[in-house]
Amino acid sequence: MIAKLMILVARGWQIGPSRILPPSCRYTPSCSAYAITALQRYGAIKGGWIATKRLLRCHPWGGHGHDPVP
Repeated sequence: MIAKLMILVARGWQIGPSRILPPSCRYTPSCSAYAITALQRYGAIKGGWIATKRLLRCHPWGGHGHDPVP
């Protein structure tokens, strides 16, 4: 149930602000798609932790390229 709510937040980001802001993703898939996959695969706690770690890596001095959900 909590994972579904978190997925709705990520989808809301994809539909709303993400479409207005210029593309700035350093990784593929995008952080929101990564978070949705992690939440679907692992649930709210573990999937949320995996998605949070990915968001923390997404900065100008971080990596880039293909980064699939483990």
